[in-house]
Amino acid sequence: MPKLTEAFARKLPPTKTGTDKHWDSEIKGLVLFVGKRSKTWYFQKDVGGQTRRQLIGRYPVISADAARQTALGFALEWGRGAGKRIQMGAPTLTVAMESYLARPKLRSDAHKTTLRQQFELHLKDWLRLPIDEISKSMVVDRHRAMSATPSAANHTLKYFRTVWNHARRIHDLPECPTMAIEWYEETPAGTTIDDFGAWSEDLDGLHNPIHRVFYELALFTGLRKTEALTLEWKNVYEDRIHLPMTKNGRSFDLPILQVHHEILAPMRGLSSTWVFPSPKNPEGRLSAPQRMRWGPHAHRRTFATVAMEAGVLEEVVGRLLNHTPLSITGQRYVKPSLEALRPPIETVCQELKARLGRRTIG
Repeated sequence: MPKLTEAFARKLPPTKTGTDKHWDSEIKGLVLFVGKRSKTWYFQKDVGGQTRRQLIGRYPVISADAARQTALGFALEWGRGAGKRIQMGAPTLTVAMESYLARPKLRSDAHKTTLRQQFELHLKDWLRLPIDEISKSMVVDRHRAMSATPSAANHTLKYFRTVWNHARRIHDLPECPTMAIEWYEETPAGTTIDDFGAWSEDLDGLHNPIHRVFYELALFTGLRKTEALTLEWKNVYEDRIHLPMTKNGRSFDLPILQVHHEILAPMRGLSSTWVFPSPKNPEGRLSAPQRMRWGPHAHRRTFATVAMEAGVLEEVVGRLLNHTPLSITGQRYVKPSLEALRPPIETVCQELKARLGRRTIG
């Protein structure tokens, strides 16, 4: 290990990829991180059984001499037991993420899985960093680097903001650095099924009957893709489908009719647990239905659109879709019963059957 002098720090070239770490030979814990764009001084030491790292500053704003003096100060201070204060510092992004995901009232398992996947895919190099070392320039650069997929860029950094703000409840953190991001404008595709004859032909073209039933149920219920795919028989009753946990963090009951039971009839007996089973998935359920011209969310939009065109009030359509009402009254006071939602879903299903014409499902 070299002595981290001014001359040594100045001559170090930037890396082509990743970050190089240079440890000082005299002051244990003093390290210079060299990346593609910057050189940064840190002091690092094991405190309370965990590795803690304290930012000193960027080189050359912080000279080698200044960094060495600061590191000596940390070494003396932590050696006297003041390291306990450092132990209470900002968590790493991994720790902050796990703390957020452990919340008992957190949304659905799908939300947890998606957030974890996005962090592993797009923020993997940040996971071991204390979150207060993730700067505005870092989040802006990462957001821009993902510009080819604007929706993914927005969602990933907004997930990061959510985790940061949860950590901020406990730790002394500034405002989230995503405040510096200019979010990409996202325009929803808004696709709906406008040709039910073509939809029927596409459906008949699916080789696997389980996939056909999945799309039929999606059209006649408006369920989200994950809600349908994770549906268990124990939650399918004579009068309703029960969803124990949904995207908005609460359970939901959707009234069902004879037409829904007729759609589901071919699935009976295939699995004792899953409505849509699949031996290819370790969980034993279907995870990715075969693609057709209209995706699962287009079926949900079509359900909503047909409901509106059939005269169902927008507020009621939102209830059938399990959307969170915008008003305080809708959120806290209006709790329509299962039977109150049955006539509207009957209206929607009758209209769907009429549009399907000779293809009679129920």
